[in-house]
Amino acid sequence: MTTLDRQQVFSGTKEAAPALRLDSARLEAYLSAHVQGFVGPLTVKQFKGGQSNPTYLLETPARRYVLRRKPPGKLLPSAHAVDREYRVIRALRAQGFPVAEPLLRCDDETVAGTAFYVMDFVDGRVFWEPQMPGSNATERAAVYDSMNETIARLHAFDPAAIGLADFGKGENYVARQVDRWSKQYRASQTETIDAMERLIDWLPSHVPPSGPARVVHGDYRLDNLIVAKDAPKVAAVLDWELSTLGDPLADFSYHLMAWHMPHSESAAGTGSLVGHDLAALGIPPMTDYVDAYVARTGLDPRPHLPVYLAYNFFRIAAILQGIIGRVRDGTATSEFAPAKAEMIRPLADKAWEFARQA
Repeated sequence: MTTLDRQQVFSGTKEAAPALRLDSARLEAYLSAHVQGFVGPLTVKQFKGGQSNPTYLLETPARRYVLRRKPPGKLLPSAHAVDREYRVIRALRAQGFPVAEPLLRCDDETVAGTAFYVMDFVDGRVFWEPQMPGSNATERAAVYDSMNETIARLHAFDPAAIGLADFGKGENYVARQVDRWSKQYRASQTETIDAMERLIDWLPSHVPPSGPARVVHGDYRLDNLIVAKDAPKVAAVLDWELSTLGDPLADFSYHLMAWHMPHSESAAGTGSLVGHDLAALGIPPMTDYVDAYVARTGLDPRPHLPVYLAYNFFRIAAILQGIIGRVRDGTATSEFAPAKAEMIRPLADKAWEFARQA
């Protein structure tokens, strides 16, 4: 089987599928009236990457913008909250944190079919593979260090000090997430997976003690970052759909999954560092990467790392099951969504492996 080139498959834009097309004339009229300096004509394309909230490139002769909207159709409770994305981006932008500049939020569903927001387009590079093909060891080391520094900076904010005191419950985050994703998994379940059944039983009684409540991204990983065009530095963090207040160690350990991710030859899989010569690539071993975060934040996931990894692999399996549920219900936004089904079992098995380690 040929290995999938995720960089080629997910980079750039495409014509939106019929169910996800926008009325560009109506949208242009609305943005002309509500976004300072917006002047048409407007062309709209959908980004290839992303599975959940459909995301579009808006181009005018003078400027590019990005629009994120809720998908149409039946949705799981509390999912696709573009209003929360917009709020957290505004709060973080005001602190100089690397996010796109938010420009407008619209709850009027007559404009684009569902609620949406518009932000500035950040020009840069997205690496869809964690081994960063086409890069070099020096650049990879610097990008990984910037990725580490950026999440450490996010977890240093006092939510109350940046206007996000009520952005989530904060306490008992992992326990609540286990409960939430167990329910979401059940709501979209299409088959019985033994490891998921065992994890749903095991996780609630093995949750690590809660640390300080911080803003958590919820889906922080290399392919949700824009790296500056001309420097090995994070220019913007994307995809804040799962952000809330919660346990920073659960949030940090989520992107450690790249060091353990089961391989997939299809577009279903998330990139993996397994089997790569990290020293030759310039990518730190996971232990060094964790040590750097601990040094920057004083927060230490190491005593409970297997539990955090079990939780995160369980959670991503449940999130993928939600995508399969949207395929079943006809509201999936990516042509690669159906292939996600094949990844759920290996992710659940990996989660159970870490649970047994713990």
